[in-house]
Amino acid sequence: MTMQYPPVSLIGVPTDIGAGHRGASMGPEAMRIAGLAQALGARGVEVRDIGNVEGPRNPWTAPVEGYRHLQEVVAWNHALMEATYAELAAGRMPIMLGGDHCLAVGSITAVARWCREHGRKLRVLWLDAHSDFNTSDVTPSGNVHGMPVACLCGLGPAELTELGGTAPALRPEQVRQIGIRSVDPEEKRLIKQHRVDVYDMRYIDENGMKRAVEAALDGVDENTHLHVSFDVDFLDPSIAPGVGTTVPGGPNYREAQLVMEMIADTGRLGSLDIVELNPVLDNHNLTADLVVDLVESLFGKSTLMRD
Repeated sequence: MTMQYPPVSLIGVPTDIGAGHRGASMGPEAMRIAGLAQALGARGVEVRDIGNVEGPRNPWTAPVEGYRHLQEVVAWNHALMEATYAELAAGRMPIMLGGDHCLAVGSITAVARWCREHGRKLRVLWLDAHSDFNTSDVTPSGNVHGMPVACLCGLGPAELTELGGTAPALRPEQVRQIGIRSVDPEEKRLIKQHRVDVYDMRYIDENGMKRAVEAALDGVDENTHLHVSFDVDFLDPSIAPGVGTTVPGGPNYREAQLVMEMIADTGRLGSLDIVELNPVLDNHNLTADLVVDLVESLFGKSTLMRD
């Protein structure tokens, strides 16, 4: 079965404003060099690279009232929100090339608005080693890349929870997290309190990746917009060293391919974040090459002999 995909827009967001390591700001260029646009084009997808959104430089200062670089984080997310919404409104699929994961506040706020306006259900698949459900009360670092899911669900500074003028952008039951294996104790309490659906590595080890993804996609139908927020540290660091926050024990190559193929099989992919790729920590752009390979699978490249 050949899937018809809408035209795609690549949106570079070259900042590490929410991260604890420098270098994710170079992620968009690394993915371009690895040939992301060309790989999707070879699959028959119409691709337009709209360049980079712009925002303030990273001042690399200490947290203020629990948040590092909050005003700069807001500025970058606001610019991305507007760019993402513009591409959706034009009938295109936005692919955000990050940058760190704080940027998902901007992209998903835009997607949520678009879904509300068009009467579409939204399902967010959060592929990550971390739940990113921290608040300033929970995390001593103040790094906002550990907070985007909480912010999207209405927990956090008003500048981010109300980025789109509507708080919250998401309800916790719209989110499914896969591959989680590093959660702070207080963050775990918040996740349980808000009933976020988490398929952690223990679940995957016991039940297999197929069952985890089936459960995460349960209820997705023809009226569902599927947003995938793909943090490269979702992958095991043995195959993806180019990230700032490596956590051992993640999905291997075959498991990651299966996730992407099962998402592709739904035909419901509507938008995508690719974040936390850090070329400074990579080995000859190996991680970026792997990301391109996995995104091809999201767009229907199967490693199996199937029609």
